[in-house]
Amino acid sequence: MKWTIVALYFLSVFHVHFRGRVRLPFFRQLFDHSSIMAPINMFMHAFSGVRNSPFLPTSDFRDLELLEKNWEIIREEAVGLIELQKIKAAEKNDDAGFNSFFKTGWKRFYLKWYDASHPSAERFCPKTVALLKSIPSVKAAMFAELPPGGKLNKHRDPFAGSLRYHLGLVTPNDDRCFIDVDGQRYSWRDGQGVVFDETYIHWAQNASDSNRIILFCDIERPMRYRWAQTINKWLGRTMMTAASSPNETGDQLGGINKLFRFVWQGGQYRRKFKAWNKTAYKLTKAALIIGVAALIIYA
Repeated sequence: MKWTIVALYFLSVFHVHFRGRVRLPFFRQLFDHSSIMAPINMFMHAFSGVRNSPFLPTSDFRDLELLEKNWEIIREEAVGLIELQKIKAAEKNDDAGFNSFFKTGWKRFYLKWYDASHPSAERFCPKTVALLKSIPSVKAAMFAELPPGGKLNKHRDPFAGSLRYHLGLVTPNDDRCFIDVDGQRYSWRDGQGVVFDETYIHWAQNASDSNRIILFCDIERPMRYRWAQTINKWLGRTMMTAASSPNETGDQLGGINKLFRFVWQGGQYRRKFKAWNKTAYKLTKAALIIGVAALIIYA
């Protein structure tokens, strides 16, 4: 039984790795966060109610038309936040999901995050929050900023229970500002939306001279069967709510990000060790990984 579980786990990792045309180096994929979630994601892909494709037609998601029809209202509240300097990086290392993005200038302001509470969003962006609440398929949303020169490196998002929707609000309207999903590029335009599968390798860059602000949403992945949809809803509600991060004091901090504060502190020592002796760091890391794997297999 134990070996069957191990075999299924590695099968799911291979599924994630070979899905799409663009791949991470295999060793990196093996220890990437998307591999931890690989069994769940293989289930999501197998029972997905939409085709497996890097980009999906926005016309397949009719409820999102409400956001595009009201994009100027949404943009007005986003611009107000920029003026108040509320779109920003996490201040207390409590945003595990997007922590690496902050290094390149990426910033965010949460409007909704699954079942977590963000009173600051309702205070500063009441019209946008009301629009989002009226669309049940939108499970999470934020304003996301990518400044001139900003770049997000290649990555997969860890949870396949959602799809990603971007709506251009204040964009350069320039092909030098783009997102690349599995080798296909899309350049944001004001008032236009795009849907893509964030479990394909993707990266983004703003090589223009202008800032880029978008509405960034997680859309619940439609599933082929009602029972599969129920499982997806439960996983999103339990796991993803635990990954909530605050805009400011008073917003909910999920359990994952409470733990991440301590992990980040430990990471400071890890980075110092790596800088001191890279070879010793790699050998220690490999020994720890092999040790954990041996404990799992032979326990």
